[in-house]
Amino acid sequence: MVAQAAELIRYRSLVTNLVAKDLKVRYKASVLGFFWSLLNPLLMMLVFTFVFTQLLGDAVPDFPVFVLIGLLSWNWTAASVGAGHKALVDNAPLINKVYFPRMLLPISVVASNMANYLLALPVVLLFMGIYRLEFTPWLLYLPVVILVQATFLTGLVLILSALHIYFRDTTVLVDVGLTAWFFMTPIFYRVEDVVDPTLVERMYWLNPMASIVAELHTILYYGGVPDPLFMARTFVTALAFLVIGYAFFNRVSRHLGEHL
Repeated sequence: MVAQAAELIRYRSLVTNLVAKDLKVRYKASVLGFFWSLLNPLLMMLVFTFVFTQLLGDAVPDFPVFVLIGLLSWNWTAASVGAGHKALVDNAPLINKVYFPRMLLPISVVASNMANYLLALPVVLLFMGIYRLEFTPWLLYLPVVILVQATFLTGLVLILSALHIYFRDTTVLVDVGLTAWFFMTPIFYRVEDVVDPTLVERMYWLNPMASIVAELHTILYYGGVPDPLFMARTFVTALAFLVIGYAFFNRVSRHLGEHL
């Protein structure tokens, strides 16, 4: 494991190149380029705001900020899982021609979408200023939450990309799963509005993204004090996903050439 970790570090420049390539390809033929990564969550924010404040009369104050915080984090997750699980199959010609740690392909997908997330994050701060939400020192805790999400997504994408080598139906399951996962994550509703409090606790245990989004809301929307134990529990779950994903990917990658 130490030798493999050292190899990944030696190839870190390849991750940078893969991330840069992904960002260039993504916006190459687009008129607005990177600004689409900002417009997409903003347009979705407007739709959710209209539906939940005008049509349904939702009582969540400063709803645009609330939903935007969750949407940006969710977009990182959905894009990473959607593209990451196909990273090995989509890059089969490259894998068969050049040697490099195969693990870098799904990792680079998570990293490129994290770059998009970080570039879009100032929009949240802008809307916080517009709606006069409080900027607290706990904003400095934000990198910790981002690190937890990056750890979780890396482990999950390693597992899914390895599974996709054997089961190409993974794409269908991912599409359905992302839809269900979206509604099970408190992006456009508050956890305190859930009818059964026991369901909230189960949601936190079974869905790391629920904990991550809740903590983002605590820091950015409520301006409250984050709970270190709450985040530590989520980080342990994320780390477990990373360890399992790492071990499973290594086991599967030994026979990668046979299935590509």
